[in-house]
Amino acid sequence: MKTFITLCILSVTSTVLAEGPWDKIHQYFTPPAEWKGKLGTYWSPLKFADGSTVKSAEDWRRRRQEIITEWESYIGKWPPLITKPKVEVLESKRREDFTQHRVRFNWTPKEKTTGYLLVPDGKGPFPGIVNVYYEPETGIGLKNPLRDFSLQLARRGFVALSIGTTEASEAKTYALYYPSIEDAKVEPLSMLGYASANAWHVLASRPEVDSERIGVVGHSFGGKWAMFGSCLFEKFACAAWSDPGIMFDNTRSSINYWEPWYLGYHPKPWRKRGLITDKNPARGAYPKLQAAGRDLHELHVLMAPRPFLVSGGSEDPPQRWEALNHSIAVNDLLGKKNRVAMTNRPMHSPTEESNEVIYLFFEHFLKP
Repeated sequence: MKTFITLCILSVTSTVLAEGPWDKIHQYFTPPAEWKGKLGTYWSPLKFADGSTVKSAEDWRRRRQEIITEWESYIGKWPPLITKPKVEVLESKRREDFTQHRVRFNWTPKEKTTGYLLVPDGKGPFPGIVNVYYEPETGIGLKNPLRDFSLQLARRGFVALSIGTTEASEAKTYALYYPSIEDAKVEPLSMLGYASANAWHVLASRPEVDSERIGVVGHSFGGKWAMFGSCLFEKFACAAWSDPGIMFDNTRSSINYWEPWYLGYHPKPWRKRGLITDKNPARGAYPKLQAAGRDLHELHVLMAPRPFLVSGGSEDPPQRWEALNHSIAVNDLLGKKNRVAMTNRPMHSPTEESNEVIYLFFEHFLKP
């Protein structure tokens, strides 16, 4: 009897110890019954521009490139990536069980940025995270609470690079303008995606980082940035987008892709900030995208078969599954399951619970 009880205790203990990140997050990869299989009125990314249907993985490769080419015709084409970055270490100090480096590097052909690189103690190679926001200090825990993704993931054994548009945000121009703010040839939000791709190369060049295991994360403005970076740059292994507003919505002032610093660039003087009206219309690429019936689900599908998580709040409610189901359909075609996830909370701001799912998501997909 004593032996039997001991074996039962060992069995229960083993079961508890065996529970990993996937056991805690798997439910978020299945749409609620109300939204399962619902595709909304969106154009299917599994149809070519000529209306023919994508039927194979080879078809999908051609369709994927067609989507990229079509979007580049609206938002511009990136300049060459900076694949061999020169990184200056401006300052290093110990924090907890990691080292914090303040670093500077070129994130566009014309501009440098200063950010923070957090490197855990121990022997690598570690997984990596690019964390994007209005400024890099929030990511490392020095400013806004519950947006400190770099700090929290460094504590969990990730090399984290925290970057942000400090000077532009202070000037209320927010984004990046190439080649200049007077005559940008690439929509500013796309240029932010370009900058995150260059940040990927900064992490990939580090001996402590496994370049096959680098993700990207951001909240709100940073969520939009992380979304464009991961969708348009396929070397990001996975991504988490915290309540960016993953689809166009002209009724929500926070889903403001029409603004000049996102997808509505035009030379100054800029339109008055706020919702689109007859007296205050959108300009630049945004109204052209809308007139052509384009929407952001066409970019989401570029992630396939890479996994992504939408950490939804007030701007990304459960109905967004109508858009995400298109990404599930592409992954189904490619024979991949459990690649698209969403959590939901009522408010825009992250919570401890929603952030925990983000961290477990990255642990599941980026840790060996």
